[in-house]
Amino acid sequence: MDINSIMSAQLMELQQTVQMSVLKNAMNMETVAAVQLLEDMPQASAPHPYKGSVVDIQG
Repeated sequence: MDINSIMSAQLMELQQTVQMSVLKNAMNMETVAAVQLLEDMPQASAPHPYKGSVVDIQG
């Protein structure tokens, strides 16, 4: 194996490693943004579906 093919293989591995690192960082940033959006949502409580209403239990 000559030096050019060795360096070419190493460069391809390095490019793949960098791409995976960039992808991982992008996914982490998107996750942080999604969590931030969820945390910033107003915390309005939904009304209970039947609490406080009259329920007819007779057949």
